[in-house]
Amino acid sequence: VIGVVIGKTDVRGFPDRKNIGSERYTFCFTIRDSPTYFINVTSWGREEYIKPLSESFRVGDCVTIENPLVQSKEMEREEKFSPVTPSCYKLLLSENHSMVKTFSCYEMDTKLLSLLHLPVKDPQDYYSLGDITANGQSLNGRILNVLAAVMSVS
Repeated sequence: VIGVVIGKTDVRGFPDRKNIGSERYTFCFTIRDSPTYFINVTSWGREEYIKPLSESFRVGDCVTIENPLVQSKEMEREEKFSPVTPSCYKLLLSENHSMVKTFSCYEMDTKLLSLLHLPVKDPQDYYSLGDITANGQSLNGRILNVLAAVMSVS
């Protein structure tokens, strides 16, 4: 699978239930290969595998993923922690079988670079900050997609 990385989480460690006293590490990222299609990728493994893998690419890089495991995603669980994707599948990277190679988007395909700035949501499925301010009470308790721009960071 070849695509541009459009989102990425930080590495997290969890106690390993199978090996008491040790930790397993994970991080997720989302790749896109067309205006319509993008998919979430999850990596699990030892710290020695996950941390260097996570540091080997960033959002905006083009990657080739070799030998991922394709799994059906559990809709209710998966979508809490990763972007909602149009696919009912996710990719899982394993330390022993999978590989991620990073390329310059200019080396791969300049069309991939343009995918980085496309929204992942339907343009009609957003609320502006003004809408939320004006209709705050009626929106109470609902999950909303917000379209906003950051003007400054200080």
